[in-house]
Amino acid sequence: MKIVRFRYQDTISYGSLENRRIRRIEGSVFGDYTITSESYPLDTVMLLAPCQPSKAVCVGLNYRDHAEELKLPIPSEPVLFIKPSTSVIGPGDPIIHPRQSTRVDHEAELTIVIKKTTKDVEEADTPDHILGYTCGNDVTARDLQSPQGQWTLAKAFDTFLPLGPVITDEVDSDHLEIEARVNGVVKQHSNTANLIFKPAYLVSYISKIMTLCPGDIIMTGTPGGISPMKVGDQVEIEIQGIGILQNPIGEA
Repeated sequence: MKIVRFRYQDTISYGSLENRRIRRIEGSVFGDYTITSESYPLDTVMLLAPCQPSKAVCVGLNYRDHAEELKLPIPSEPVLFIKPSTSVIGPGDPIIHPRQSTRVDHEAELTIVIKKTTKDVEEADTPDHILGYTCGNDVTARDLQSPQGQWTLAKAFDTFLPLGPVITDEVDSDHLEIEARVNGVVKQHSNTANLIFKPAYLVSYISKIMTLCPGDIIMTGTPGGISPMKVGDQVEIEIQGIGILQNPIGEA
C-alpha cells in the first residue's frame, strides 16, 4: 500500500494512493484503520509530510563513498544523530536557506517509518515494526558542521527535513535506486544495496538504545555526491518504487 497524508479543504487525513486517486483512511495507520470508499483525485489535494515523527534518528556515513568524500573513516558501527520534529516539511514546501550558512547541501536518503512502539527488537523481528519507507532529504548547513565537532547545529534548522511523498511497504529496501537532482541535474546516484548498515539492522540497533515511537523515522544515510543548493533552486529526491520528493529553496 502507498500511504499519504493530505489536506483536503480544511481537513487533514491519511489515505491510500491508488492510480492517482486517494481513498481516505479512517482510524490510525499506526494501528487499526479502514480504507473508506471516499476518494479524491490526487491533483485536488495538498500532500503533507507523510508522518509526524517525535524524532528523526539519522545515520551518518552509511555509504562508503560518502565517508570517503568527507575524508572520514568508514564506521565500524552506526553513527547516530537526531533531527528535531520542527525540521519536518512536506512535498513542495520550501527549504529555507538560513542566514547563518553559506553552504546548504542536499542529502538523499531512504527513510524508515516506524509502525509501533519499538524497543529491544531483534533484527529478524524488525519487519513487524516497520510501516514502510519514504524519501527523505537530510538538509545540512555544511559550513556549520565541521567547526562544531558534532552535527546538530548544521542539521536542525526548521525546514531541514523534507519527507514524502508516500509511505510504501511495496519495496525491497535493500535494493533501491536512489538519486538527488538539483534543477534537473543529477548530483547523487546510488543503490541501497551499497548501504553499510541495512535497514533491518538499524531498526534493531537503534531500538536497543532508545524507544522508537509510532511515526518516528530513521534516516539511513546518504550516498556520495553531496552538493550545495542556492535560493531559487529546485531539489528532487527520487527513490525507486517510492516516488519523487520535490522542494524549492527559499530565502530566510
